[in-house]
Amino acid sequence: MDIKRSGSQASAKGPAEWFTGSVRIDAPFQGSEPARVAGATVTFEPGARTAWHTHPLGQTLLVVSGLGWVQREDGPVEEIRPGDIVWFAPGERHWHGATADTAMSHVAIAEKLEGKSVDWLEHVTDEQYRA
Repeated sequence: MDIKRSGSQASAKGPAEWFTGSVRIDAPFQGSEPARVAGATVTFEPGARTAWHTHPLGQTLLVVSGLGWVQREDGPVEEIRPGDIVWFAPGERHWHGATADTAMSHVAIAEKLEGKSVDWLEHVTDEQYRA
């Protein structure tokens, strides 16, 4: 058993190559081999979002606060709220983040395949974000 105490890990800024706007990553976790699970709590300030990306084994988002948007390629922008659970299938190209006016936090969970849990792609344009 491994307990990571609240506040025992420093917050990190979401890297500019993966995110647009102000993003904070808290409480990252990762299972020990042979487990493949990894994740973190991610907070997006208004207007902040991920770049387009995929996950080799899919991704689950557990929305914990605020109001956000998610979109899969060729799909509409969908609103997400606290208590919502979002599943992206393996290889499904997508992005997620806060709405233009409201911050949003979610717990993001993905499994690693051969040591990799995400493939980052290009940034979401302002036009795509506001679609």
